[in-house]
Amino acid sequence: MFLSFRDEVESCLKNALKAAGIEADAELEESDHADLASSVSFKLASKLKKSPKEIAGEIAKHIRISDYKFIADATVSGPYINFFVNRSFLNDTIEAISEKKCDYGQLGYSDRIILEHTSTNPNGPLHVGHIRNSIIGDTLSRVLRKAGYDVETQYYVNDMGRQIAMVVFGLERYDLLEKKSDHAVAEVYISANRAIEKDHGLKAEVDGFMQKYEAGDKKIKEKFMGAVDLCLSGIRSTLERMNIKHDRFVWESDFVWSGTVRDIIGIVEQSRYSEIQGGALVLDLNEFGFEKEYVVKRSDGTSLYSTRDLAYHKMKAKDCDRVIDIFGADHKLISSQLVKVLEILGVKTPEIVIFEFVSLPEGSMSTRKGKFITTDELLDEVERAAYEEVDKRRSDLTEDIKRDIARSVGVGAIRYDIVRVSAEKSTTFDWKNALDFEKQGAPFIQYAHARCCSILRKSDDEPGFNPDLLIEKSEVDLIKKMSKFPLVIEIVSKDLKAHLIATYARELTELFNQFYRDAPVLSVEDELKKARLCLVDCTRIVICEALELMGIEAPEIM
Repeated sequence: MFLSFRDEVESCLKNALKAAGIEADAELEESDHADLASSVSFKLASKLKKSPKEIAGEIAKHIRISDYKFIADATVSGPYINFFVNRSFLNDTIEAISEKKCDYGQLGYSDRIILEHTSTNPNGPLHVGHIRNSIIGDTLSRVLRKAGYDVETQYYVNDMGRQIAMVVFGLERYDLLEKKSDHAVAEVYISANRAIEKDHGLKAEVDGFMQKYEAGDKKIKEKFMGAVDLCLSGIRSTLERMNIKHDRFVWESDFVWSGTVRDIIGIVEQSRYSEIQGGALVLDLNEFGFEKEYVVKRSDGTSLYSTRDLAYHKMKAKDCDRVIDIFGADHKLISSQLVKVLEILGVKTPEIVIFEFVSLPEGSMSTRKGKFITTDELLDEVERAAYEEVDKRRSDLTEDIKRDIARSVGVGAIRYDIVRVSAEKSTTFDWKNALDFEKQGAPFIQYAHARCCSILRKSDDEPGFNPDLLIEKSEVDLIKKMSKFPLVIEIVSKDLKAHLIATYARELTELFNQFYRDAPVLSVEDELKKARLCLVDCTRIVICEALELMGIEAPEIM
């Protein structure tokens, strides 16, 4: 509903500017002092040789709000023109949420998007450093689908690197331990590395595996693909625990065997930026501010990861309207080079989200001190801690229900605490704080949803639609916040800032809690009770949808 109000205000301001004989864009912004505000007078001051306050007053003289459904008033405050919503806006917001339910927030976009995330090397389990990629990528894919986009999430499988050759080498010599497949593969990989460190002559065998695989040797292909599948099965299992699923796994080797890499090399050879250095084919990007060349083919004729990446992006660009990549900060340079090379080759470039890394507090989970912490270990530990908290608070529940709540709270705590921080900022995941029911993390938001459900369960009345009775400040503030849910989806879809969903969910929960403190629901007279029950039900719907966009479950009991 807020999007409709924004469109009305934009139209109203445009008409006022035109009537005042002023050429300018109708720029709008959110404000603490109004529902929308315009500071357009600041930009016009030097041009019109007048003060911003004087210009704002002149524009306001030509504002006609009577032509619009949702604008209650437009006032001037110094250099600002402030716009306010009316009762129809508030009532229509409640009606829209009540009618659309889980469809509330859909925007009707229809473009096709390919979004790549996670894509870790299949030589071991996911660890804490990987999951920010997965969580940001999955959250964005959920928001984009909510907006209406046709989204395909992809995991780019690096099956041609030295790491996988090392795994194959290790599987030839060592038995798999009886543990989760990705963890077992990691042990083999570590053992293989130790063996080669002791005997450097074994490196030639690993190199031979790589060359045979790129050449398409049938027996070696079976070994490589078997090793990768083994590891990926474990990785997929971990991702599923975090409510993350990829639509498609794209194997790097496919671009070699299909001839796509050969085609890319041919295109690069025709570029005026290509040259041969030491027998290798490279693209000289010095003109664009890159000191390091982009190597496309080695001197021995074999391709590189960078070559296959070009082929992969060429395929993605052909298959969709928007290409989105989620990369860690260590990919900042190579991703910039990739975009520039794709521009040179005339291929649609990806939108790239770069994230800084996530770590654990010093000494956290010290049983593995000095080693990386796997995501499985983190999930186990957080779920255990969540169970202790749930058991303490709700000893009346059955064991199965407590375990189920602990699982959803644990996963929610991890996902929320990681996605709530803007991608460009590094973050430390403090799992004890993340699980604190009193702090503003996932349990705080999940508990608000459970409270809504509890209120609705306790009432014998069906929520009734009489929103004219919702006039208290806490009620109006809550309705206004819910009206902005589609706006947040629009902004995240455009700017790819996943943390804004987390911020919105927290702020909505704060406003619901304020309403809960200020406005009794079950103890008031019938008509007001029904109206407030309707408001509670709408809040439940929007909180549930916000949690869903973050891949977090919305429990009805906590």
